[in-house]
Amino acid sequence: MKFGQVDHPELIDFTIPPDHPDTAVVLSQYKGGGVPNVYVGCAKWNRQDLKNFYPRGTKDELEYYATQFNSIELNATFYRIFPAEQYQKWYDKTPESFKFFPKMTNAVSHLRRLNDQVYGIVDEYLQVTSLLKEKLGTIFLQMHNNFNPKNWDRVVRFVEYWPKEFPLALEFRHTDWFTDETVSQELYHLLQENNMANVLVDTAGRRDLMHMRLTNNEAFVRYVGANHETDYPRLDDWVTRLTAWKELGLENIHFFVHQNLELASPLLSAYFIEKLNPALGCGLAIPKTTISPQERLF
Repeated sequence: MKFGQVDHPELIDFTIPPDHPDTAVVLSQYKGGGVPNVYVGCAKWNRQDLKNFYPRGTKDELEYYATQFNSIELNATFYRIFPAEQYQKWYDKTPESFKFFPKMTNAVSHLRRLNDQVYGIVDEYLQVTSLLKEKLGTIFLQMHNNFNPKNWDRVVRFVEYWPKEFPLALEFRHTDWFTDETVSQELYHLLQENNMANVLVDTAGRRDLMHMRLTNNEAFVRYVGANHETDYPRLDDWVTRLTAWKELGLENIHFFVHQNLELASPLLSAYFIEKLNPALGCGLAIPKTTISPQERLF
């Protein structure tokens, strides 16, 4: 994942900004207090990207991946809508507790950019995606970098059309969605009123995307490491922030680890889970890697 990549991550201020004041207001509506539902995963499971993760002789990468992680951010569905039998295979290869968090096809987000022609595609996408049944987590829609607030009416129509039985998170990347206060408040309230998550993207070159505004009882975080030693304290800071949100009422944490070079994603995930378990009282399995979480890759 090259988005937000920089040449010198050591020069970036990775401090997590203070919460948007309305985040506490949103979370106060929920009881919280117990152990949250936590899903941590990578973006891909293929051997080519996750080098040195699979033991020699592994026959099926997804089957093994699902023994180490409880979820996957399913980026493959961004590029095409797979046939129904493929979703059934994914379902059959994974344990009962596993969840998929698939990305909406780019035919909706990038090619047609939420215009009036996307709704048939959305229906087709959801028809096959629903075959994941109880293993289907939150679907997320990632808009193109140049999709700006001039397209506000398209966003409203899409949100109103979306079948509410499917959890949805939205990721906007154009700067104006967050730097223009009037625009950002309208967006946040639209998502909040429709119980949709506001994706948080933590990447080196786009700190403006760290808006720290939750719009429902879900923290959907896409963390992009820099293949640099700064990746570790950044994850420590996320453990601290998620713990604070839990105390405010947060019940659902969906955290996906990316890297510019994805081979480090399982290692960073293991490090993160090892820190997160005692902080939140959850018992996620720590993925096995060729390097222990206590060792440093960078």
